[in-house]
Amino acid sequence: MEQKHPLPPFTLETAKQKIQMAEDAWNSQNPEKVSLAYTIDSEWRNRSTFVNGREEIVKFLADKWKRELNYKLKKEYWSHSGNRIAVRFEYEYQTKDGNWFRAYGNENWEFDENGLMQKRYASINDLEINESERYL
Repeated sequence: MEQKHPLPPFTLETAKQKIQMAEDAWNSQNPEKVSLAYTIDSEWRNRSTFVNGREEIVKFLADKWKRELNYKLKKEYWSHSGNRIAVRFEYEYQTKDGNWFRAYGNENWEFDENGLMQKRYASINDLEINESERYL
């Protein structure tokens, strides 16, 4: 049986560990590696896109990182309870035409008993920035 420690119910310490693990995985920009933190049938809402299951997660992330170059993400703890964690995040990326953006948002995560994320709901807003405004 697949498990991804730490397992719920989360403490403040283990919630923050889970968040750091997610940040590190996403910054690897390796869709297959990232997908292993999710259940086989994981449900996502990412902006207005709905993604279901690991295969769709891999495709979604591969396409994302083809468009969002020089990607750098920072996640921060917001709250937790039982098998749920809420985070705020920001990330910066560059488009193929050289423009820089910073994306801000919130995510709500729900985990199964094996520590795999079964639901991920992300609300995200993008702000165009000058390269000199980057800080991530």
